[in-house]
Amino acid sequence: MSLNPYDLYDTRSLLTEEERAVQDTVARFTDERVLPIIGAAFDEGRFPRELVSEIAELGLLGSSLPEEYGGGGLNSVSYGLICQELERGDSGIRSFVSVQSSLCMYPIFAYGTEEQKQRWLPSMSRGETIGCFGLTEPHGGSDPANMKTNARKDGGDWVLNGSKMWITNGNLADIAIVWAQTDDGIQGFVVEKGMKGFAAQEIKHKMSLRASVTSGLFFDNVRVPEANRLPNVKGLRGPLGCLTQARYGITWGPIGAAIACLDEVLGYTKERILFDRPVAATQSAQLKMADMARRITMAQLMVVQLGRLKDAGTMAPTQVSLAKWNNCRMAIDIARQCRDLLGGAGITTEHCAIRHAMNLESVITYEGTETIHQLVVGRELTGINAF
Repeated sequence: MSLNPYDLYDTRSLLTEEERAVQDTVARFTDERVLPIIGAAFDEGRFPRELVSEIAELGLLGSSLPEEYGGGGLNSVSYGLICQELERGDSGIRSFVSVQSSLCMYPIFAYGTEEQKQRWLPSMSRGETIGCFGLTEPHGGSDPANMKTNARKDGGDWVLNGSKMWITNGNLADIAIVWAQTDDGIQGFVVEKGMKGFAAQEIKHKMSLRASVTSGLFFDNVRVPEANRLPNVKGLRGPLGCLTQARYGITWGPIGAAIACLDEVLGYTKERILFDRPVAATQSAQLKMADMARRITMAQLMVVQLGRLKDAGTMAPTQVSLAKWNNCRMAIDIARQCRDLLGGAGITTEHCAIRHAMNLESVITYEGTETIHQLVVGRELTGINAF
């Protein structure tokens, strides 16, 4: 029996019929709509906004939220498969969906009022309202408690001052979920485009996530009505809860990037002849590709179990940290090895390996660096906080 080189342990057999249908649908979208344009978009430093309406029509925005709010009601494994297939195209496309779904729609659903849910979630699921998530600050990085952005109550409004950095979708966004220090702890606010004193500035000269919009957000005495405050959470538990949702999707996404790189290099090494034989016929190439398949297989088994734990309501944040650490490291190592096997051709964006490798430099960094997730696991093992 011939095995699927991209799924050696047949993890697909562990999926339900609905989960397989979701994967197949998103895989077709990636093959037919993303892959033909993403190399050029990366070269141009352009987010392909023309795909947003199609992404929305497929039900990929807020796919895990209840249907009454425009969501798809899908389970966590289905959401993970969406992330995997989108990132097989490009991390920038998956990042857009992750931010819209897990970092913007989720907090409105989890922490907002019924009026806020009805006001924003249906239009966000249709891709008519785009969101961004403002937590990271220029000085703060991995220490969100060191937050300088603040909001003070002034009559029926809140006055917001400060800045956020490295914000995906920032210049695309119609609304921003912004976390700020208040006299009553950290709270979340929905800041709307056009509010006086609110500005977004796109970050240029990126060598990573070039097919994605990354911005700085700036707040200069922005008046935000009380109706835009998320009332059902206070403290870091709010933004960290959002990050757990998004990190879960990130545990799946890099698997798609790794598969794309392995697929490319398998074909290339069979066709390229060096020293009178295909590169694929050499032991060194086979050892490298076998190791790639081993690591992809381990990652696939990890995320399926993680998704089942999430759907059962028993998933712990440490388990998400372990998977994000393992799978991002797996994917970036594979992308780099594939670039090497492609030789000089591997440095051009006519091949996907260098694009994925550069994108994964961001993915391994955002929403918790590799070191942070290692320390999360270390704290779980020892009971000692070494941050």
